Amino acid sequence: MLIDHAITAQSLLPASQRVFQLAAEKTASLDRKWDVKFGTPVFTIEGKYSSRGWTEWTQGFQFGCLILAGDALDDHKLIELGRQRTIERMLPHVTHTGVHDHGFNNLSTYGNLLRLMNEGRIEEDAWQRTTYENAIAASGAVQAARWSPTSCGRGYIYSFNGPHSLFIDTMRTTRILGVAHQLGHSLMGENDAKINLLQRSIQHGLVTSECIVFHGDSSHSYDVRGRTAHEGTFNRNDGNFRARSTQQGYSPFSTWTRGLAWAMLGYAEELEFFKTLPPTEFRQSVGRTKREVLKEFLRCAIDTCDHYIDDVSAQDGITYWDDGAPSLHQLADWRSKPADPFNNYEPVDASASAIAAQGLIRLGNYLGPRTGMRYLQAGLTVAKTLFEEPYLSTKKSHQGLLLHSIYHWPNRWDHIPARQQIASGESSMWGDYHLLELALLIKRMADSCAYPKFFVPS
Repeated sequence: MLIDHAITAQSLLPASQRVFQLAAEKTASLDRKWDVKFGTPVFTIEGKYSSRGWTEWTQGFQFGCLILAGDALDDHKLIELGRQRTIERMLPHVTHTGVHDHGFNNLSTYGNLLRLMNEGRIEEDAWQRTTYENAIAASGAVQAARWSPTSCGRGYIYSFNGPHSLFIDTMRTTRILGVAHQLGHSLMGENDAKINLLQRSIQHGLVTSECIVFHGDSSHSYDVRGRTAHEGTFNRNDGNFRARSTQQGYSPFSTWTRGLAWAMLGYAEELEFFKTLPPTEFRQSVGRTKREVLKEFLRCAIDTCDHYIDDVSAQDGITYWDDGAPSLHQLADWRSKPADPFNNYEPVDASASAIAAQGLIRLGNYLGPRTGMRYLQAGLTVAKTLFEEPYLSTKKSHQGLLLHSIYHWPNRWDHIPARQQIASGESSMWGDYHLLELALLIKRMADSCAYPKFFVPS
């Protein structure tokens, strides 16, 4: 990536404002036109949102987009619409025992509403606060109940594939356990045993680091520092780690870039949260010092962010869907030129770039100006690219906001336009949502306003 060291959050304000204005129109229009009998919108086909049955993980993004756009534009009608939809339709996601996506669905909705109330952006209301807090606490406990112990005495939150499966995606969903813990909640188990939610969140991050984040410290040819595998599989008879796998990437030994982005952002946000907790929380929950836990999570954040900057992004900060994609070599030296979403060989995934950009910025801010400037400027560079065409969807006829998003390319779930050979020009609910999270983060930084965090500030 060619990092722009002159760009600032302030210089991106006009572009971010345009993003929010487009989002206000598109999110409200989608709410009016979407027929709920089709389930949840997932990604677009020829510019129109469609559903795709796999897991229910995108409805929180749909309503979260309303809340974020309303937040940025100070449009209380949009916020209220997002609040109404949350109360009407999100409760089944709070008690959904079959997915690892609780942080996606419920922090994007109940979590954003609680954040706005804590910031004084919406009126304080005791019953609404109780509703948001109870939903988050219950969701965190349900997420934590999807637990598989490992042979090393720790464990992980298992994916929808079953108890043997650890997904890299979950690094961005486990944060809901932290908020639930912060709200004083715990998971009640057999014989009334109280299960510490912070403990499970930390242990999940440590096992993820050990098994599916690579640190370049072995002799394995695929052990590229910062690379992530999509999935790790375990022997459930004894809890031993067995192998790496993938569902949406090209191979277990290449980098599926959206998975990498989930790790970048997940570890960076957990660092922000853990920094606010007293040291006793760590010793009591996982028997390790706060310094030890922060050191391991920081290693993961730095390794994955460096890998994104140095190895998997094109010159303009945009990434293709997988760095081992079989026809990527047809693009010659693709890292040294801007990504081409209209090429004939491999799709870009702008949604991965939007997620990654926020992770880069948050890591940069966490580290501070002396050591964090590389990451901050890299994140702003990616944002600058995404806030403009051909990535920003400016046509009213297109229901999406962020173009060139990829869902499951190996399964060919993504729409290929006529007379083209690869998917391009479509949007996804997670891509739209994370573009808005990115834009809101940059706007708050530029305006020197409250820094948006998923947890309750201490």
